[in-house]
Amino acid sequence: MIAIIDYGVGNMGSIENAFKKLGIDCIVTCLSKELKKADGIIFPGVGNAREGMKNLKDRKIDEIIISTVRSGVPMLGICLGMQLLFSYSQEGNTRCLDIIEGSVEKFSTTLKIPQIGWNNVSFKNSRLSKGIANNSYFYFVNSFYCKPKDKTMQKGTTYYDEQFCSVIEKENIYGVQFHPEKSGNMGLQILKNFTDIVYENTTSN
Repeated sequence: MIAIIDYGVGNMGSIENAFKKLGIDCIVTCLSKELKKADGIIFPGVGNAREGMKNLKDRKIDEIIISTVRSGVPMLGICLGMQLLFSYSQEGNTRCLDIIEGSVEKFSTTLKIPQIGWNNVSFKNSRLSKGIANNSYFYFVNSFYCKPKDKTMQKGTTYYDEQFCSVIEKENIYGVQFHPEKSGNMGLQILKNFTDIVYENTTSN
């Protein structure tokens, strides 16, 4: 079962609907017992980093995320969910989960912030991009972007007055800055590819 973490930040229903379109079983939950049983976890999020971390800690989901990742369960961070996997965010001067060493920084640009709309992703050896043409377009809503210390985990980049990391992959950790659930067929393919990764060594889902 794929578990979608509900910690009060963002519309989990749209992600659940995307999995339903793919015919993939999933559950939206904040219960530790269900998250611990999950074969793979979606860590979504929209909004403020400080609020997101507060909600995670209040529900003790921060501890579950860290232990789950350490146990090897595949996890896909989406938008704010990807950012909260990092060490620190400039948004609200927030200490994050520190699963990925690096920072989350605000765009330094005269362009409109947040970036809202379609932008392309240049993939590099990404498992999430199987069946997706390079430089395909996805839907973004972000004022901040991730800067991983380990540049080898940067598997996709996007340009918005400056080049920034839009896809990360490291062992069982995956992340996308864009919203696959709002990105049409290419976004659905991202979710399918993640699910295939989750179940590649099992016989059922």
